Amino acid sequence: MVARGVSVFEVQEAVSRGSKQIQKPDKILSNYRYFCVVYKKIKNNILVITVKPR
Repeated sequence: MVARGVSVFEVQEAVSRGSKQIQKPDKILSNYRYFCVVYKKIKNNILVITVKPR
């Protein structure tokens, strides 16, 4: 995230506002602005796996 110049706030915005895609088996891709956040939902928690440019 830091290496790509994306702040924690931007990641939070991407997870809440970005367009979603499901990646099997249980990952979610959230496209937002110029990057994509790959994350997993575990119960009520969100685990960010990676942030990549689009």
